[in-house]
Parts: sequence; C-alpha cells; structure tokens
Amino acid sequence: MAAQQASGLQQVKESKDYHFPAEEEEILKFWQEIDAFKEQLRRTKGKPEYSFYDGPPFATGLPHYGHLLAGTLKDIVTRYASGTGHHVTRRFGWDCHGLPVEYEIDKKLNIKSRQEVLDMGIDKYNEECRSIVMRYSKDWEAIVHRLGRWIDFENDYKTLDPTFMESVWWVFKQLFDKGLVYRGFKVMPYSTGCSTALSNFEAGQNYKDVSDPAVIVSFPLDGDEDGAHLVAWTTTPWTLPSNLALCVNAEFDYVKARDPATGRVFVVMESRLGEIPGAIPKAKKGKKGGDEAAPKGFEVIAKFKGSELKGRTYEPLFPYYAHLKEQGAFKVVTDAYVSADSGVGIVHQAPAFGEDDYRVCLSNGVIAKGEGIPCPLDDSGCFTDPVADFKGQYCKDADKEIIKRIKEAGRLVDNGAIMHSYPFCWRSDTPLIYKAVPSWFVRVEEIKPQLLANNEKTYWAISRSRFWGTPIPIWVSEDFEEVVVVGSIAELEEATGAKVTDLHRHFIDHLTIPSRQGKGQLRRIEDVFDCWFESGSMPYAQQHYPFENKEQFEGGFPADFVAEGLDQTRGWFYTLMVLSTALFDKPAFKNLVCNGLVLAADGKKMSKRLKNYPDPMEVVNKYGADALRLYLINSPVVRAETLKFKEEGVFAVVKDVFLPWYNAYRFMAQNAVRWEAETGRAFEPLSVDVGAATNVLDRWICAASRSLTAFVREEMEAYRLYTVVPYLVRFIDSLTNIYVRYNRKRLKARFCCWGVMTLLLGRFDCWATSHCMPSGRSGRNGPEDTAMALAALFDVLLTVCKVMAPFTPFFTEAIYQNLRRALPVGAPESVHFCDIPEAEAAQAGDERVQTSVERMQRVIELARTIRERHNVSVKRPVREVVVVHPDQGFLDDLTGELREYVAEEVNVRALTPCADPLKYCSVRAEPEWGVLGKRLGKAMAAVAKAVKALPMEDILAYEGGATLTVEGQELGPGDLKILRDFQPPAGTKPEEMDAAGDGEVLVVMDLRPDQELLAAGLAREVVNRVQRLRKKAGLQATDAVSVYIDLKPAAEGSAALDLTAVLASQDGYVRESLGTSILPASQRPAAEEELAREDHELGGEDGRAEFTLLLSRPAGSGGSGGAAAALAQQLQQQAL
Repeated sequence: MAAQQASGLQQVKESKDYHFPAEEEEILKFWQEIDAFKEQLRRTKGKPEYSFYDGPPFATGLPHYGHLLAGTLKDIVTRYASGTGHHVTRRFGWDCHGLPVEYEIDKKLNIKSRQEVLDMGIDKYNEECRSIVMRYSKDWEAIVHRLGRWIDFENDYKTLDPTFMESVWWVFKQLFDKGLVYRGFKVMPYSTGCSTALSNFEAGQNYKDVSDPAVIVSFPLDGDEDGAHLVAWTTTPWTLPSNLALCVNAEFDYVKARDPATGRVFVVMESRLGEIPGAIPKAKKGKKGGDEAAPKGFEVIAKFKGSELKGRTYEPLFPYYAHLKEQGAFKVVTDAYVSADSGVGIVHQAPAFGEDDYRVCLSNGVIAKGEGIPCPLDDSGCFTDPVADFKGQYCKDADKEIIKRIKEAGRLVDNGAIMHSYPFCWRSDTPLIYKAVPSWFVRVEEIKPQLLANNEKTYWAISRSRFWGTPIPIWVSEDFEEVVVVGSIAELEEATGAKVTDLHRHFIDHLTIPSRQGKGQLRRIEDVFDCWFESGSMPYAQQHYPFENKEQFEGGFPADFVAEGLDQTRGWFYTLMVLSTALFDKPAFKNLVCNGLVLAADGKKMSKRLKNYPDPMEVVNKYGADALRLYLINSPVVRAETLKFKEEGVFAVVKDVFLPWYNAYRFMAQNAVRWEAETGRAFEPLSVDVGAATNVLDRWICAASRSLTAFVREEMEAYRLYTVVPYLVRFIDSLTNIYVRYNRKRLKARFCCWGVMTLLLGRFDCWATSHCMPSGRSGRNGPEDTAMALAALFDVLLTVCKVMAPFTPFFTEAIYQNLRRALPVGAPESVHFCDIPEAEAAQAGDERVQTSVERMQRVIELARTIRERHNVSVKRPVREVVVVHPDQGFLDDLTGELREYVAEEVNVRALTPCADPLKYCSVRAEPEWGVLGKRLGKAMAAVAKAVKALPMEDILAYEGGATLTVEGQELGPGDLKILRDFQPPAGTKPEEMDAAGDGEVLVVMDLRPDQELLAAGLAREVVNRVQRLRKKAGLQATDAVSVYIDLKPAAEGSAALDLTAVLASQDGYVRESLGTSILPASQRPAAEEELAREDHELGGEDGRAEFTLLLSRPAGSGGSGGAAAALAQQLQQQAL
C-alpha cells in the first residue's frame, strides 16, 4: 500500500501576526512575477469584448479619495466582467490640457495677465505647460497599482497626443457639418484669475459664503413733475459704471413715495417700500416701557403698475456711456424676471455682466447683437477705458471707491452688506463674475429630442480663450463671413501646403488658408477647446477613430460601462452623451455607476491646507488597500450620497470583516493540516461530496453559498454594487459567527496522539487518559464527519474568494494561494484567472434551512439579550428556554437538528417549543406609519387609533393573511406591524423568568438557579481558565498535558466553594472539553515537568474559592502532539 500524500495546505499565521499591508505587498510581488494583468488579458483573448471608458484625470496633482473611489468602482466592475467570460481592455488616460496645467505655470512664472503670456511667446508658454503635464504620473501609477487596480499604463492615452487631437478635430467637424456649431456672444461665468470663461457646471463647483456690499442707488427720472428718483438695489457696485437701463415688472404695483424729512421722492415697488431706510419706521419703546408715537413714514403720492414706467428715461449714474442715451440707453424696460423676493423691485441693467441683463437689453433695443456691448473690464477683471476714474483697479476691489463716488454725487440711498453664497473659480479660487464674451457653441437644443433625458442647458460653450489645449480648427476671414473647418492633419496639410507634426497653437497658428471668395488669407481663430470637449471625445480619440481602429471602435461602442463622481453629471457624463448623440444618435454608454462625494470627517470639503483628512497612502500602509476599498464601496457614497471619511471606519473593516474572515480561513487550514496528520490521509476537499451532507449547518452553508452566487450575479448584472457589498459582508459574518463558531467541535481534528499510534499499529489501548490532548477524538463525530465539515468550509471559502476577488483582490489572492494547494493539478495560478461561480439553482430545502438557521440565530441573540439584562454569565447554564413562534416547521427544526447548537450557545438544559403565540405573550398591532401615512393622509389619525384597539382575533386573522377594514380603509400585507409583549406565567417573579422578542420570535428564559446549574457554570469557568492558561503557555492544540488544581484554604469568616466536589460532579464535561480530568495537585507525580501555573479565584456572595492551576507532563516527553502525530505516521510506514 502506497503512502498517502498530503494535500499541501499550509499552516497559516496567527491573526495577531498577520499584517494586511505587508501581505498585500507580497501579493503585488507575486502578480509582478506572473505578469498577472497581462496574463488575464491573454487568457480571456477571443472572448466577447467588454467595453469600458476611463475618464482622464489631470496628472498635475496627486490622487485624492474621490479618484481612489472611482478607480475602485471601475476595477471591481471590470474584474467582474473579466471573471464572467469577457475580455476587458483597460487603458489609463491623462487629461493634459486646460486650466489646471496653465494655472500651475502661471504660478511658477508669476504670470498675472494674458498679455504677459503673449509677451513671453505662446511657444515658450506651451512648452512650459507640456513639461509638467505628467509631473505626477509615476506617483499616480504607484498609488493606483498599490490600490490593486489592474489597468494599462504602458498603452495609456494622452489628450496632448496628435492622434488624440486629430480625432477631436474630426468630432468637431462632424458637428459643424451637421449645422450644430455657431459663434455667439453670451454672458458666461468668467474666471478673472484664469482669464477665461467657464461652463455652468464648472461655475457650480466652488461656492463660498461671503459678505458683499448691498447698496440702493437713485436714478432721477427725466422730466418728472415730482422730481422722482427711481431706486435700484445691487450687490455688485462695480457693475454700476456700465449701467444702461433699469428693469421693472410690468404686472407689479409701484409707488411714488416722499420722504417728509428731505422732500425727496422715490419710485419703488409697493411691497418693497420698507427696504428704503425710514420709509416704514418702527415704533420705539419709551423710557417707561410704553410705545412712543411712531415717526411719520414716507408719504405715498401715487400708485401705478410697472408697465406705466416702461420707456421713461433717467439720468445716467456715471458719464462713461452717457452718449448711448441717444441710441436708446438709460430707459426703463420691463421683464417678468424681476421679483418681489428681494431688493426694491427695480433692477439695474449692465448687459455685459448679467445673463438676464443681456437678454432684456437686447430684446428692448438698448444694445444690438454683436460685440459692441460696453464692457470696461480686461481679461483679468480690471477696469479699462472709458472708465478712467477706476482704470487698473480689480473690479471687486473697486466697490468701495465706486460707492464713495456715488455718495459724493448724492445718489446713495442706502449702504449695507449681505452674507450670501457666491461662486468662486474651482481652479484659482478667485470670485467669479458674469461677463459677455464671444464664444463658439454647440446647439444642444437641436438634438434635445434624441437625448435620453431632457436637459435644461440648451447650449454648450466649447471655446476657451487660452493657450494650452487643442486648437479649435476654424479658419476665418477678417469679417467672419468665410469659415473653413479642418477635420484632420491631412486636410490641414492640403489646405496650407505645410507639413504638420503637432497640433498645438504654436505649431499651427501661423498657418493660413487661401480664401476661395477673394478675401485674402483665412486665419485660425485664437480659441482652444474646452477640455470637457476633449474628454467627451475620448471614446473616439483614444483609438484615433476614424483614422485607425475603426472596426474595433464600432464593435465596442457604446461602452458597456462608465463610472465617475456625482460632480460629473454636468461634466463628463454630459459631454459624452451630447457628442455621441450628435455623432451617432446613440448614448455613449449603456451603464453608469455614479458615486457621491467623499468629504472630510467634519463634513467639509477635503483640504490639503486645512489637513482635515488622512493621507490615502498612510491609510493603506496602516490598514491595507483591501480595507480602504471595502470601506469606500460599503458606504452611502456608492448610492451617489456623500461620505464623511473617517479613518476609524477603515479600521472597523479590518476588525469586523477581515480578521473574522481570516480566522475562519485559518481555522479551516489549521484543522485540515491536523486532520491529515492524525489520519495519515491527504485532505482532498473536492473528493468529498458536500452535496450529500446530512449535517444541518453543512446544508445551510452550502445553501447560503448558492444564494450568495445567485444574488451577486443578479445584482452585478444590474450594476447595483450598493446591494452586493453589504450582502457579501453579511455572508462573511454568518460564515464566521454561525458556521465556524457553532461547528468548531466538528471541525477540530483531534485524535489522542498516542491513541493514533496504537490504532495504526492495530491496538486500541491509550497511553493514559490523564495525558490526552483536548477533545480526545477527531471532531465530534469522527474523522469522516470532520472531513465533511472541513470540505464544506473549504468549498465555501473558495467560493467566497472567487466572488469577492473583484472587491478585495489582495486578501482573496492570499487565501486562494493556499487553498489552491488542495485543488487538482492545473488549477488557475491566480484567483483572478478563475471564473466567477455561476448561479446555481436552489435545491429542495434550501429556503427552509436558511430561514430556520436565521431564526435560530435570532433565538440565540435574544437569549443573550436576556442574560445581559440580568447579568447572568453565559457560562452558567439555565434550566429552560421556551421559543414561541407560530411556524411549527421551524420549531421542529429548532428542537431537532438545530437543538444541539442552540443548547450549547445559549447554555440551556431544556429547549421547549411553543406554537401558541398567546401562551406567553399578548399580541397588538400598530400601523406602519411610513406606508399608511402617505396613502391615508388626514384619515391616518383615526385609522391609527382604531388599529391600536383591534381585538386579538382580528390581529391573528390579519397575521394569517386576511385583510382588515378599519375606519373604512382596507388594510393588507405590509400595512400593519404585529407586536408581541411578554406575559409571565402566574406566580413567577420578574427576576425568575424574562423574555425578549423581535416582533416575530419570542424567547422566554427560566432564570431560576439550582445547585446543579451553579456547579455546571463553575466547571465551565474553570475549564475556560485552563484553556487560557494553555494558550499563555504557548501550547498547541495537539499538545497533551496533565491538569492539576491546588485549592487554598478559605479566609476566616468567609464561605468557601467546594470546587473539588464541583469538578467531580462535572467530570464528564471537563473530560470532553479538556481530554482529561482536573486532578488534585497532591496527585501530581514528582517526576512530571511543570509547564505553567497561575493563581485564580472564583465565586460571589454565596462563597469564594482561591486556587492554583498547574499544567505538567512527564519529564522528557518532548514538545507537541504534532511531533507525536509525525511519529505515528513513521510507525505506520514501518508497520506496512
């Protein structure tokens, strides 16, 4: 007979020695050795392509938690796709153009204005930009790599590559040829810090609460009989030098009101008269507490509709644009946007600095369409001619001086301040203004009907008056009448006759195209594309479509999946959708996972300056990347809500998920190795038919595993990661806290070491019962039952590894590498080469066993609650627990195959079922407020009162499936909540019997003690002390020792516990737990070697015992039972 070969499963470290970050570093080395990512791509080549777009980040800064979250989501989904039969190309991309890059160079070179760039030279400026675009690329690669994300950095795409830029040109020309591009003059959010217009979604990224001036200014009406002044309120005094009109609401009531103190007459909206100081004075308190007569307010001398003011002219506040009065400026216009919510009901109009101002003035003939709008600010927001009095001053800084001038002119009615939320530039952190600028736009309104969802924004400004970006390929004549759009490098070379190698401004701005209309040379416009246009073009540009990879692109478009943060809904997601709809009449992606924002623990935006968040890599190096990944994706942020990042949350993942999971794995590996040593057979888990298991927990965990794979498959196909991860975490919790915990005696492979040797030699005697290791046998029911339990646990751990691999790639790999040793030759080298398990059909009995075990766990938890309430240790047995539930099938399971687990965990002598819900409790009903409140409205109060008064018969009928009519309302399933309140049996005291319930299961516990129960509790406590002493002594579970107790005399005047009698009465339990009796120290042979001793005391008011526990073994017997097992194997070979 050939010797049996071991499976190869290795012993694993104690959890206290397992350092997750260090182990992850080892896995990274392993992946590098086997070139894991490329190998996965090679293995899946030829399978259906799963298309994924990765939005490009800027490499001018380091990644933050938002990047890491989005990257983790992308990694999970693409790993899952690869594990479900797809080939997934994953290329990293870099956004290399735009304001972030220019802003860094402006800071580096201390550039303050656009003119300074022109003086320096666009070529030198752009090459400075090029030099820093990949500044942090290696840091990005290292961090992304350390987080476990598999993505291709070698074949990355960059928006500065000529191939990428050429495809962007192609996209733009397609839009132009479809008539979707036009040039316009619009008021847009404008960053004076970056000297460029911003998109609406950029403008909304950085609001701050600030204090701004709030002034009321007067405008004398021309030719008014009362000498009335119109008054207007504004929080932007710097716009007043550009005032060209005043706007009222035609439908609202306005008044002329005279100030009796000065005789001045003001025109104001009637409902806002109180905003004028003194117009409606408040009564003052007299010295003796009485009200003094209120001073007279303003006298209303006329009342009229706003429409009557239309067309009236007024005196300009400043002289700078007074000459425009002859062309229709400085008059009253009407529009419905004027509200009665704030101000004085008259709005001053500066068409260059307000979207509504521009629209209203244009529609009323105050200005003409075009570029001749008065705009006395330069690109940096400083005043220019003709506003000579404030020339060179930054607009916001000029507020005080402007207010001073108005006051000197006698036109200042009120001067105050307002605290409000104001937009700041997301890049330069300077206040935004609204400014009229010429720009190129995409007519989004033209394709609105084809977009999947209607969008409020009807235009998209795609041009930026900047330098470092993809130039807009428009060549125009001086009068803009002739326009040529170039869609490729070849077209540009043909049109200009020049060789083109780079498409940045300094390589092509000098190129001209001869006019076909006799207009001389056409020159390129100065603008570059908004970087959002580039990122929205990435599906095409990353593959240089349509110039290359045509078939590959068209086969993978639209993308199967994209993911980014909530802030991208008006950014990347929007631009992707607009361009794909305009080009192909298709969405750009089929599935979208949109995550929320990650904030600091205090709920504020994460700030390097404030240092209000921990460095991501410090967290990874402390807890591991898997812990950070799981913390992020098992949070509200995956449901597009905000997450307040807390480092202790990452630690909690390690403590509550990974350590229990590791201990379950370690327990299996430890006992599988021990089983092999004690049986002399190889542990081959796949040769064990776990489907034939009869043990209830084996059947339960296998059923739960099938449910897990089915659930994960279904939910991941729907991209509902927010349901998958909590389910996985709950499953791991059940695996560790139910299956492993309750099965530990079955799983522990423990023979008597010396008995193994004699058994293998054909004898059945044991060396000495007092020198056995704990348990004294393999598992609870012999080696075959232990093998079944270990195989079931192995199978579940392997399944969990495969299912969890996309989520926690490091830890699952570490476990798999050991599990693989017990798999047949040829098993995949990495868990990430394995297929995600297919969903298995539920087997007969799956639902019942899962329901019963779930209820059993609730029974155990409720029993613990009762013990904690009465401060009764779980080591002290109780005489009876009654479980009340109407489901007789569950009660049969509970008192049948589940009984031993409940009895052991609850530590109860008698487990009694009760199907009569009224024997130990009363039943009452309460309405489900969340369900009924919305449906019943005002009738809810009467229904709630009637529901609480329902007789028991009706409640039980409802619980059985009947519908009830209450106060004329029909109540069906889910409308009521059935509650049970404990009713103790007659004659019992509260401290003798108590209950706990969860609305479905009621657990009643008899807490009355007796001597036998107290003795059992004490014996259990002593056994626990012995087991802890064994651990302190560094003994292995297989180490056989003798246990002795030395009782000390009781102190004078105190009651003593007779531990000797207690241990004698509980010797059966002691021997089963420790494999040996606990003997008096006087019986210890003098020749035995002492291993450990420890003093203890036990007891309470009824008596105490002080004693010493000793562990010893025959001198020279050596270390461990493990050595004995090895000797047994050697003897077996000799016997054969």
